[in-house]
Amino acid sequence: MIVISEVGLWVLLAAGMIARYLLRLRSVGAALLWGIPLLDVALIVAAAVDLHRGAQPGLIHGLAGVYLGVSVAFGPAIVRWADVRFAHRFAGGPAPVKPAKGTPEKVAALWKEWNRAVLAAAIASAALGLIIVTVAEGEQATSLWWWVGRSWTVVGLWLVFGPLWEEMSSPRKAKQS
Repeated sequence: MIVISEVGLWVLLAAGMIARYLLRLRSVGAALLWGIPLLDVALIVAAAVDLHRGAQPGLIHGLAGVYLGVSVAFGPAIVRWADVRFAHRFAGGPAPVKPAKGTPEKVAALWKEWNRAVLAAAIASAALGLIIVTVAEGEQATSLWWWVGRSWTVVGLWLVFGPLWEEMSSPRKAKQS
């Protein structure tokens, strides 16, 4: 199911962009793009059912919650990223703009990304917490709690090596010191 979800993400993203720009079917493209988080909901439901049937918790069960969080938190940004590039390539749209390193715009972009990571971890924690409370027993719950902790560890590392790192290494900050 995790492979289907991962492959499905890219298939739906490509199909949505093709429908939107090459076929000029904007509503069909939007419907295809809405299918992306639905795949991850199906994945978390499949993981919960598997655990309910007594499966040993593994990588797939923890990743199901993480995938859902990442899909919901980062999905719109991924779609916008693809949209700008597809519009530029196939519809005469403007070229994508990437903020220069060390600029306030870059720092702001990194803070936005970090906020998405926080949202992703919160959604993953809620989804896994729901499974822990309703389905998991004993060792299953312990394993899923480990995934909750892992998601927040990633958020902490992202903070340090993302926006804080950029702010500290920014030339503007160095001049003020």
